[in-house]
Amino acid sequence: MLFRKLGQPSVVGEIAAGLILRPSVLGRLFPGLFQAIFHPTTAEMPAVLFDSLLGWVLTTLSQLGLIFLLFLIGLEFDFGHLRWQGKAALGISLAGIALPFALGFGLAHLMHPLVAASIPAFEFSLFLGTALSITALPILCRIMMELNITRTRLGTITISASAVDDALGWILLAATAAIVHAEFRLFDSLRMIASTVAFAAFMILVARPLLYRWTRATLHRHEGVLTVNNLAVLLMVLFGCAMVTNLIGIFAIFGAFILGAVLSTEEQFRLAVNHRLRDLVTAFFLPIFFAYTGLRTDVGTLGSMTLWGFCLLLTLAAIAGKLGGCGLAAWFSGFSLRESVCIGTLMNTRALMALIVINVGKDLGVIPDSVFCMLILMALVTTFMTTPLLLRLVSGTELEPYIRQSGFLFLPANRGASKESSAKSAEAVSD
Repeated sequence: MLFRKLGQPSVVGEIAAGLILRPSVLGRLFPGLFQAIFHPTTAEMPAVLFDSLLGWVLTTLSQLGLIFLLFLIGLEFDFGHLRWQGKAALGISLAGIALPFALGFGLAHLMHPLVAASIPAFEFSLFLGTALSITALPILCRIMMELNITRTRLGTITISASAVDDALGWILLAATAAIVHAEFRLFDSLRMIASTVAFAAFMILVARPLLYRWTRATLHRHEGVLTVNNLAVLLMVLFGCAMVTNLIGIFAIFGAFILGAVLSTEEQFRLAVNHRLRDLVTAFFLPIFFAYTGLRTDVGTLGSMTLWGFCLLLTLAAIAGKLGGCGLAAWFSGFSLRESVCIGTLMNTRALMALIVINVGKDLGVIPDSVFCMLILMALVTTFMTTPLLLRLVSGTELEPYIRQSGFLFLPANRGASKESSAKSAEAVSD
């Protein structure tokens, strides 16, 4: 509610709320409260043992939350957007992967001797390039829905480009994870990639028809409601898929995402699952994930001007790669300069997806604490800047009347305009 009043979408407030729990904020302002929540003392258990147990619990709940979340994201993945709107969306999506990856890969070589000397240079560079390439499609969609621009021409092209970008980003992350787990042994890397492709093919060609039959029969029998027993079966399948990809070596979240993606065309099933799971995941598991990420983020690791300089360079590279790369691709595709920067600004949103990728990198051991902190700050900056920058760019574009209707444009003209005039202007743009 607070961030909405500040002109930011509510999802940005959700991210900020979790990260405020980190030691450098809550721990510094209210050390007693922070100690009571995250380091409580009990007579029955030594403090060191209790801290280890609490850390294990938070890690487990965070991983469970990510499995549920990636399943729901896969379930919401609209493959119709992959039928991109001509060459424009394809060019935007490819630029949105290639340029930030190249900038991240190159910057990693500059940073490596000073911040990650104990980590193999290629693996560090590969991951940093991947981290800068991610666009947060779910968060982007939520921001665009709050701004009321999902059905505009620019909105459709941006979502289409982001969907391709997101799919390529996850493939890139899976390949990176396979290479890191195999310690860059070519045979092991190829085996992991082949196993992942085989699992995805099995899910699409074999499991999907069986799952379709089961979901349709279940919902027909129970009038569109997912019963407790059927939910238990679904969770068994979900955790089974997560276990398979974990055994392959590319993290459990990929199995959850693939399961959701193969079921994404079953609209009635998607609604039934959302009714059962979405509120619990959003209200319980996501705050734990954000808090867990915040607790792993220590701004104190950036203890020198050199490290803060690298943090600034990393953020600028991320913005130049996404906003600049996608904006240039849009401009070369025939959009006006203002429209191109609007598309680049939206594509620059990273948010939750970047936080997931960054946590994966930390778990893989390919990024040190200082770079983890830099990437978290980069993800926050690129997300926080999206809405304010877009609101300053929309004047004269097709997006303006739609955003006025959403209530985000608090301009004098908007205060004096009636809902009827806003609706007419939106209708005129649509026509």
